[in-house]
Amino acid sequence: MTPRFAAGDRVRIAPRTERRHHRVPAYAKGQVGIVERVCADLFHPPEEIAFDDSGRREHLYRVRLRQTDLWTQYGGPDPDCLELEIFEHWLEPADE
Repeated sequence: MTPRFAAGDRVRIAPRTERRHHRVPAYAKGQVGIVERVCADLFHPPEEIAFDDSGRREHLYRVRLRQTDLWTQYGGPDPDCLELEIFEHWLEPADE
């Protein structure tokens, strides 16, 4: 299975809400970042594992977000960033 995104791609983390378990922090939803890397293996999405394992697997990405984009009052250096691991179904191209 080929990853949808590659290192260096600009992506947006979907701003949707989920009533079930997921691993996307609220502060990151809707934010634009850069794919730092595609993690090595395919993984089960946590939304499915928590309730019923369908056996579906997907890519996991390390996404870099600028801290000044996340928090308007951030007082640290402009290049400071936060990296999160986000499942593919939560990502969309940033230019759409």
